Amino acid sequence: MAIQTKLLNYDCDGVRLEGYLAWDDSIETAPAIAVSHAWGGRGEFEESKALALAEMGFVGFAIDMYGEGKQGSNPEENEALMTPLLADRDLLGRRIERAIETLRDQSQVDSSKIAAMGYCFGGLCVLDLARRGSDVSGVVSFHGLFTPPNDEVKPISTKVLCLHGYQDPMALPESVVALGEEMTKAGADWQLYAYGNALHSFTNPAANDRDFGTVYDADSDRRSWLALTNFLEEIF
Repeated sequence: MAIQTKLLNYDCDGVRLEGYLAWDDSIETAPAIAVSHAWGGRGEFEESKALALAEMGFVGFAIDMYGEGKQGSNPEENEALMTPLLADRDLLGRRIERAIETLRDQSQVDSSKIAAMGYCFGGLCVLDLARRGSDVSGVVSFHGLFTPPNDEVKPISTKVLCLHGYQDPMALPESVVALGEEMTKAGADWQLYAYGNALHSFTNPAANDRDFGTVYDADSDRRSWLALTNFLEEIF
């Protein structure tokens, strides 16, 4: 067994996107999970999740939502990268759908077994993937943003898991209730776990800004990863 990695370029609407693929070369084909990044862009955190998935026997693909592997180095730059996609949710949807198409086409992947997971902004991206009627097996949002693109609720066929910090200032309790109502109206098979005392970015050891509402929580990190592994076992 050896874990292999490579950068994988793909394009959407003329924009070159740079993903990071990780897989176990002793497995001919395996289920695959796309990892959608937080607002700072695809970086070491998301790549580490792709690697962890590969070590579990999956193909992990840390996707690029911004193009050319762009990353922000501070909150202002992060917001500048994220805002155009929040303002154009159709563009956001096309980009994550293109990432799924690219992942499905890889020779290491069992194309019938695809899922997507995302962190923060990436959690919103994978929820939008489900909202667009994707046929992926499941989506998982880690401390994601819940705001829907509009008031239209379409049927959701993929299974949905949301892993949420109850004290997250970026996803207040009323937005949690609204998400539950939306998912129920859409006919989704959905679950939501709320971790008490956890804030935003609770899975990221580098998160330590309590005033901003982003703080790592080791217990919630461990529990949410266990919830992910159980979910993947169920959908695959």
